[in-house]
Amino acid sequence: MSRARTTFHELTVGQVADRSGVAISALHFYERQGLIRSTRTTSNQRRYSRDTLRRVAFIRASQHVGISLAAIREALDQLPSERTPTPDDWARLSASWRTELDARIAHLQALRDDLTECIGCGCLSLRSCHLTNPRDVLGREGPGARRLPPRRYPAPAPSPERAPAADS
Repeated sequence: MSRARTTFHELTVGQVADRSGVAISALHFYERQGLIRSTRTTSNQRRYSRDTLRRVAFIRASQHVGISLAAIREALDQLPSERTPTPDDWARLSASWRTELDARIAHLQALRDDLTECIGCGCLSLRSCHLTNPRDVLGREGPGARRLPPRRYPAPAPSPERAPAADS
């Protein structure tokens, strides 16, 4: 955050929050994450340029479709800081995520299809279950439990009531 004089073109954090519908704490978080920038007045108050509203809208829309904050920051770093981003700037950035979103959609469709098969079997066949044992990977490792952690301590001694009788 740099120190600068306030001009009428700058917005306070409250104004950005009101106009964007984002909580002040979220704006502070976005700033700490390097997603938006502010300057400070001589009395140490934050001021945001008007293009911050578009950046916040882009951040929220990107988060809504599941884009990570790191990827959003990387995209925003490609935008010019000296001018308001254009629709072409936004289109270029969002197009770069299309492949990732298409892969997620394909993965979710495959999960949906596996779930349909699972509901059909009623979990009566763990050998062929697409959700708990995809492609029977566990079966190739041999018989017995595969997901239980190995025992790291000795088995408990049987209780006296259940111990076998010595004279039998």
